[in-house]
Amino acid sequence: MIMETTKKVTGKTGKMGNSEFHEFFVDELKDIYWAEKHLSKALPKMQKAATSHELADAFEKHTEETKTHITTLEQVFELLGEKAQAKKCDAMEGLVEEANAIIADTETGTLTRDAGLILAAQKVEHYEIATYGTLRTLAGTMGHSDVMELLQRTLDNEKATDVALTEVAENFVNEQAAAE
Repeated sequence: MIMETTKKVTGKTGKMGNSEFHEFFVDELKDIYWAEKHLSKALPKMQKAATSHELADAFEKHTEETKTHITTLEQVFELLGEKAQAKKCDAMEGLVEEANAIIADTETGTLTRDAGLILAAQKVEHYEIATYGTLRTLAGTMGHSDVMELLQRTLDNEKATDVALTEVAENFVNEQAAAE
């Protein structure tokens, strides 16, 4: 249950944010904050499990980007006058568990493992794209244009990561995995 508070929060537009809607928004920010922190710990394991250098490099790059997403969310909390606090994200926990299962269920050194890791990573990206897209829209609805801009940057980055993973899959991983 979302608890109502009497905190006053202002964005650049000066609109107040002490409604249940605002509290819902902050609660969802806490959820994605936890998700990004959890993902930042999972990506190096996925990088280590990858067979191809291209996929390992993509995971390394996304680990660094995820650290930036965490910092960006901390800026968002600050702009809203809120403490950067994480709330367990069941969805991300499940997605990371699924990635771990793919690692356990596939043979080391195979492109089949890479295809599975790409699948798992794209599920994560699609979850993040949906979340950041919605949060950006909610921020705009409340008049938090500064927050909206930060969330848009992260959204753009998540979309670019999804495209990069598709390129790795389509350029060689899927075809070579099918031939194994």
